[in-house]
Amino acid sequence: MELTIAALLIGLMLALLAGGLWIGLALMAIGILGTLGFTPRAPGDGMAVAIWGANSSWTLTALPLFLWMGEILFRTKLSEDMFKGLSPWLERLPGRLLHTNIIGCTLFAAVSGSSAATCATIGKIALPELTRRGYPESMALGTLAGAGTLGLLIPPSIIMIVYGVSADVSIAKLFIGGVLPGILLAGLFMGWVVGWSLLNHARIPPADLRTNFVGKLRASRNLIPVILLIGGVLGSIYAGIATATEAAAIGVVGSLIIAASQKSLTRKSFIDALMGATRLYCMIALILGGSAFLTLAMGYIGLPRHLAEWIGSLGLSQGMLLVALAVFFVLLGCFLDGISIVVLTMAVLLPTIHAAGIDPLWFGVFVVVVVEMAQITPPVGFNLFVLQGLTGKQITEIARYALPYFLLMVLAVVLLYLFPGLVTWLPAHMMG
Repeated sequence: MELTIAALLIGLMLALLAGGLWIGLALMAIGILGTLGFTPRAPGDGMAVAIWGANSSWTLTALPLFLWMGEILFRTKLSEDMFKGLSPWLERLPGRLLHTNIIGCTLFAAVSGSSAATCATIGKIALPELTRRGYPESMALGTLAGAGTLGLLIPPSIIMIVYGVSADVSIAKLFIGGVLPGILLAGLFMGWVVGWSLLNHARIPPADLRTNFVGKLRASRNLIPVILLIGGVLGSIYAGIATATEAAAIGVVGSLIIAASQKSLTRKSFIDALMGATRLYCMIALILGGSAFLTLAMGYIGLPRHLAEWIGSLGLSQGMLLVALAVFFVLLGCFLDGISIVVLTMAVLLPTIHAAGIDPLWFGVFVVVVVEMAQITPPVGFNLFVLQGLTGKQITEIARYALPYFLLMVLAVVLLYLFPGLVTWLPAHMMG
């Protein structure tokens, strides 16, 4: 009976989403229908308490601050400076400037927290330059689509904050736990580029000029602002000096200093960044509030408990359960954004995760990597949308270019399962 109710409510929710209703409002509507139709409770009081509780958490304060930091840096010359600082060091590496997409996204991900912002910011600088120099379009777009997803994994990550609040897991530990997997993914992407370039040597244009060691050091001065900002944000968390929220405040102050030093901090850019962060946070807060009420309504009906019991009755091993969940998340990613996936599923899945003996900290990083895959799967792959806007190419074409990086993410998930210490080792050695 409960599974029939679940199927009915999920069908109604998908119909509302397909009709264009805002995600947060669709979640609230299904919560109201579920409460009125299948419980003796009135939805009013529960809705008020759930929405207020979801958005008044002190832990959630880090979210608007990191969003604001990313919006400020989006309006600076930080990505342009990173390209200038990285290019001289990559002249002799097979693939040459294709690696600037990967390393640039890795560095910018560590100060933005958003996959779409990372992809758009680096793409605006790198794509015209790579096209002008004659690099293959398939590799230029593929590396950008794949590496842009690192904005979700490398801290500060917006989706990690949402998961931490939903699953009651330390956001600081999630941030630190995402560092090594992020570096692993960047290394896999670069390894693919090296291998492809060695097999297709003629398609990689020669270096324009050779820079001596002194010239490389001089160019590296452009990397100082981003390295200092990353050190301030992540270093303060790892050293136990600051919580995630306090580190977010450090990031905002640092980004304002960088913007002022580059003379890109004007009254207009300041207001635009503030309003951009406000609009984005309001959207996320509406989704979180709707999800909290839907979770409460599902609890009244008893769906999470029955679904967990049903999954448990299947007798899946821990590995098979994770495979099933990975497929489930990737399929959801074809229709929903990452934040919606997390807030829609965590309340239902967490009892099963605990029962299977899976570390919720490790599972958080696992979820983020799998949601990263969804960023480059049509029809709702947000990185694909960003690149389509930058280039005018068809989404299916960009998705084909991104396929090798999707497969590398699958390999990364396997490695994280085989070597869970990649996630848990750094958080276990945090200070403070």
